[in-house]
Formats: sequence, C-alpha cells, structure tokens
Amino acid sequence: MDPTLSIQLPTFAAEPPDSWAPVLDLAATADAVGVDRLYVSDHVVFGEELETYADPKQGGTAGGRQPTGPDGHWLDPLTVLSVLAGTTQRIRLGTAILLAALRTPAALAKQVATLDVLSSGRLDLGVGVGWQRAEYDACGLPFHRRGDLLDHTLGVCQKLWTEPVTAVHDEFLDVERIHAMPKPVQAGGVPIWVSGRINDRTVRRVVRFGSGWIPWGDHIADPGPGIDALHRALDEAGRSGDDLAVQGSLVVQRDGDQVDLARTFERLPALLAAGVTDVKLVHRWPVDPQQAPAVRSLLTEAVERFAARTPR
Repeated sequence: MDPTLSIQLPTFAAEPPDSWAPVLDLAATADAVGVDRLYVSDHVVFGEELETYADPKQGGTAGGRQPTGPDGHWLDPLTVLSVLAGTTQRIRLGTAILLAALRTPAALAKQVATLDVLSSGRLDLGVGVGWQRAEYDACGLPFHRRGDLLDHTLGVCQKLWTEPVTAVHDEFLDVERIHAMPKPVQAGGVPIWVSGRINDRTVRRVVRFGSGWIPWGDHIADPGPGIDALHRALDEAGRSGDDLAVQGSLVVQRDGDQVDLARTFERLPALLAAGVTDVKLVHRWPVDPQQAPAVRSLLTEAVERFAARTPR
C-alpha cells in the first residue's frame, strides 16, 4: 500500500478556548494541502489519579504525562469527525484512539456506520482499552474486563456492519435476528486499527479484527519488532501481513525557534523500511488564527517533502 501522511488534531485543551473553530480550520487546511489522514483522541470523563498514565501495568506509557488536568476540555471524537465529514473533501478521518468498550456496541456500530456513509467511506476506527479505571467506573463497566469488553464490542460492530441479519451469543449479549442499516460504504466494514503494546492479547486482537496497528509504549519509538511479530501472526492465520496498515510517529524537529523539516524527514526512510504505512507528523499544532498562514505553509512543505521521498 502507498505510504500516507497524517496529523493529529488538538481536540482537547487545558482551559476552555474562546472558540474551537481554529481546530476545524486546521483540519480544512490539512485537507486542502494534501495531508492524507487526520486523527482525533478520546476521553469520556476523568478521575483524579492521572499519574496512572505513566504506569504501563494499567495501560499507560512509562514516562508519559496526561496532557491536561481532570478538568481539561476533551471533545467527543465521533462528534468532531461528523462535523469534519461535512467540511472536508478528501482527507481520511480517524480515531487514535477511541475507547470503544465504553460505548454500547450496537449503538456504536450505528454511529460509526452512519459516519462512514456521510463521509463517503473516509473513516478509520482506531481503538484501544485505555489506562484510566475512572472512565470504566463512570460507565458502569469493570475495568479488569476491559480487554474482553473491547473484543466483544468489535465483534458486534463487525457483525452488524457485514451481515444482513445478525445473531450474537456471548457472555455480554444474547440476541437473534438483528437488522442494522445502513451498512458502511467500505467493503468489509469500517477499517479497525488496534492500538497497544505487542503482547498475546494485542496480537490476537489485530489478527481477528485489525486492518491496522497503532503502536503504544516503547513501540512508538521502535515499531519494527512489533510489525515483524504481527506479520508473522497474520501469515500464520492465513492473512497477509503485507495488508496491515501501521501508524508510525515522525516527531517534528526544531532548530531553535524554527521548525526544521529537512531534519525531521531524515527518519522517514527508516520508518518506511520497518513497515510503517501511515506516518503521523507529531507536532504541537498552533490553533492561534494569526499563525494559520505559517501552519499552512508548514503543512504544504511537509506534504511536498513526503511526496518527494515516497512512492505514489
């Protein structure tokens, strides 16, 4: 598959902004200049034990820090993408990540299928289990079963997206002859990108559900070994590892106060050689309207540098 270039929208803020319009404008700019994909993130509620974000045993990442306090403003990702489906033309829309297990599976399947239809098949669903017990508590769900709940949710979604009449019989749901329309535009349903460290559970989830993998923890800096492990598992399961999409992070480098895109893209060949297919340009994107021309120029140059170094 051809490599793609992506960015993540800042759909959260430590303090309430005067307006979220600049975030939507950033998405429109990325669409106009040729960025291939944009992502938005997710939190439903916050507790007050935010240090858990740095605990890998709870699903966090070592040395990480939650970017806002408990009263940070986080927009709902699927609502944001619904708005962007109507204000962009060609860019793909993705979650990285949606805490899918916090949503009722049938309702989530309907919402995602509707968004896929309205965006003309431009949606990618990145999912993960998250790190915060408080969110599961607030939704009345057992945190220790979060992996099982995510698998159940994805299974129900894929059945409702692909089967004309669905039955589900597992420990969470027991139903017969369920009809769900509309179906997603994309053949096989909305592509699911599984986030997580490479362990037995993540590998099984990717093999069963995944069109893509979003590395987490140490795999963000070095995705190569994880990609190799997933390719082997997919090949053993009768799926081609070459069809797996993988997100990789390309951190924007700076020279003093100036962005240095030439140095930034020096790492691109190594990411592509490792098997990364979607290159996320990691940057603290300004949303000050006065900086909009500079952001447009930066994104335009990034797209040009990416195109010059990748097969299309």
